[in-house]
Amino acid sequence: MQIERRQALQETPLSSDISSLLDRVLRQRGLTSASEFATQAKHLSHYQDLKGIEVAAELLAIAVKEQQKICIVGDFDADGATSTALCILALREMGHKHIDYIVPNRFDFGYGLTPPVVDIAQQKQAQVIITVDNGISSIEGVAHAKKLGMTVIVTDHHLPADSLPEADAIVNPNQLNCDFGSKNLAGVGVAFYVMSALKNELEKRGYFSEKQINVPNMANFLDIVAIGTVADVVPLDANNRILVHQGIARIRAGKTRPGVIALLNVTNRQYQRCCTSDIGFVIGPRLNAAGRLDDMSHGIECLLCDNAAQAAQYAAELDGLNQSRREIEQSMRDDAERFLSEYLEGGANIESAAKIDSIANTSASNKTELPAAIVLYKGDFHQGVVGIVAGRIKEKYYRPTIVFADEDDLYVKGSARSIEGVHIRDVLARIDALYPTLIKKFGGHAMAAGLSLAKQDLAQFETVFNEVVAQLTQGLPKQATIYSDGELNALDISLQTASELKFALPWGQQFEEPCFDGCFDIVNQRIVGQNHLKLTLALDGHYFDAIAFSVDTSQWPNHQATQVHAAYKLDINEFRGQTNVQLMISALEAVA
Repeated sequence: MQIERRQALQETPLSSDISSLLDRVLRQRGLTSASEFATQAKHLSHYQDLKGIEVAAELLAIAVKEQQKICIVGDFDADGATSTALCILALREMGHKHIDYIVPNRFDFGYGLTPPVVDIAQQKQAQVIITVDNGISSIEGVAHAKKLGMTVIVTDHHLPADSLPEADAIVNPNQLNCDFGSKNLAGVGVAFYVMSALKNELEKRGYFSEKQINVPNMANFLDIVAIGTVADVVPLDANNRILVHQGIARIRAGKTRPGVIALLNVTNRQYQRCCTSDIGFVIGPRLNAAGRLDDMSHGIECLLCDNAAQAAQYAAELDGLNQSRREIEQSMRDDAERFLSEYLEGGANIESAAKIDSIANTSASNKTELPAAIVLYKGDFHQGVVGIVAGRIKEKYYRPTIVFADEDDLYVKGSARSIEGVHIRDVLARIDALYPTLIKKFGGHAMAAGLSLAKQDLAQFETVFNEVVAQLTQGLPKQATIYSDGELNALDISLQTASELKFALPWGQQFEEPCFDGCFDIVNQRIVGQNHLKLTLALDGHYFDAIAFSVDTSQWPNHQATQVHAAYKLDINEFRGQTNVQLMISALEAVA
């Protein structure tokens, strides 16, 4: 277990309005003033700083006033679903009646605005296409749409390549010469800003008073913004924290879509106590399951639905898809981890392609450790689940990981997940520069990316990928570091502390939930489920329930150990009418 305790940038407290513990936690995340944890909407960055947004708003204002047919083209994940739903709901509130959407089936059309997707939009008689959470790399698709006489507005947040599509407007905080303060907006955040700019443009033109339409309150859509932002695991910088905080506040107040409440209800979560973990582990996975296994329109329709009974049906369908996704994921993880174990024991080789058809192309005969990166491919892997499996393998073995599945008979599609210090999209860009014909297409972010390549080139790609990653990881830690906010005394391990930390601010990517570490006496320990360790721990005469998920059952329970050093988070456990604080253990080791 590698634990590093966070250090505050400054010793001076940020504010007297929060507890000393929360103040310490915030300073240990690099905050230096109270304004940096402000959550009021008035502190949001202004949409005018987004390059291209005024042109986009003007074009959309014309489309709304003339009732042109608008088609939203979304992505098949939770960010794409929320972006699509938000645009449809906002346009409806602005009095627009001719709206449709397309979310390309990942198995038939692949990612983004491709020429075949444009043809579908033409069949729907679209005059205006708005891409959400995609489009920045859709050069051919945009060109095709323009050739057919359509107006194309690209809204995206993915990192652009050197060449951009020739759209009528592009709104992306990561495009060159964009001065927007937050480069970490999710696709739904970009969509929110574009719809806000459109609302202001229509108001400026006198459209709402002319049509006798109430001016939309854009805050009504922040619940959807919060869901897409958290589910897409973008960094929670100051601007994103405001968007998420405001959105979750609306959910807790019941000022949210029936579909959101229905998605919480399927796992017996109370909307009044919603927090980022509920979005990350309940709502997001169920929306994503639709796009991974079936059709993302199920998720979009759940968000659009304004009838509670119908929303409950959609939520039940999504819950069923998520259960199927879990089963597929578990099967793929079992295959992958079995092969990796055999590899480490020296019994697996890339030449025997019957089980896992590709991994770590190396000539070493006695393998005692994995190479710098992991590449896995199996003919029956599910294309929609490779990203989750890549993430799980990356977490367990702490190496950049790509898992591939068949795209068709000739091509494979991979999903990559990376570790701190290795910008995975830059790795793919470097490979593409060295071997221009190797990768068919790629895109993504620092920690996650996707790519396609010819199946016959998989072994070559694997070799090159490992070489590039090996160079980049020299000197980097060989295992994940758990960052701790220090020790807590027994009195601070309380419901009051757990509640304050849980609900004070949104926690997430690059603004991690508070984690602590310390030594405890072991009162009892037992395995529950397949491999979860349930403990009762003691500190200075106080007793605490604790649980560690997915432990190594060859080491735990350890009845020789009387003490344990644990890294943990505080959680609130409600069971049979009883509420108590519970330690959610991230890592543990016996104390000699």
